[in-house]
Amino acid sequence: MKRKAFQAALPHTLPICVGFLFLGMSYGFLMRSKGFPFYYPLLMSLFIFAGSMEFVTVNLLLSTFQPVYAFLLTLMVNARHIFYGISMLETYRGIGWKKFYLIYGMCDESFSINCSTTPPPGVDKSWFMFFVTLLNHIYWVTGATLGALLGYVIHFDTTGIEFVMTALFVVIFLDQWEQGGDHKAALTGVACAGLCLVIFGSQSFILPAMLLMVMCFSLGKGRKEEA
Repeated sequence: MKRKAFQAALPHTLPICVGFLFLGMSYGFLMRSKGFPFYYPLLMSLFIFAGSMEFVTVNLLLSTFQPVYAFLLTLMVNARHIFYGISMLETYRGIGWKKFYLIYGMCDESFSINCSTTPPPGVDKSWFMFFVTLLNHIYWVTGATLGALLGYVIHFDTTGIEFVMTALFVVIFLDQWEQGGDHKAALTGVACAGLCLVIFGSQSFILPAMLLMVMCFSLGKGRKEEA
């Protein structure tokens, strides 16, 4: 049963493997360029397992200790996982201990596969989701660790390497823009970010921008329900 589930899950995760290895390696290189030993990205990718937040954490570790700011920033950056979790409540019901790892290891890519893919006949759904999550987790940890280890022997100018995550989100934004018919949400996000950038500056605009977006979307949803 486990072997069939693994064999069914593996092909769905191979495209993610390519992306995670390259993104993870860039994260490992970045951590190494900032002076962190290889086990920092290894452990952070293993226990945090949130790509965008891990890139943000690099600067948090190097800046003044601000636990409240770090907590709120993490909450806002990963707030989408709240909605992922709510939508998977019924799917995760009654699958035993695997539920705890599936909750812990949920990322955008694993959620996308587990939410939309029906395993082949005879394959247990819970084990299929488990192996999808586990494989994606392994890809990310491997990429981050490999990048950090290569950082010991390969030396180059890493200026701008932290932009890789920003570039990824720009590509995702453009893809969603092309696929979506209504651009109100995208324009709202851009407007909120731009406004907060002007008011708070490039070093402090992320958290207020996130809060403003949540407020705008909540108000918009309330008005839509009233109508």
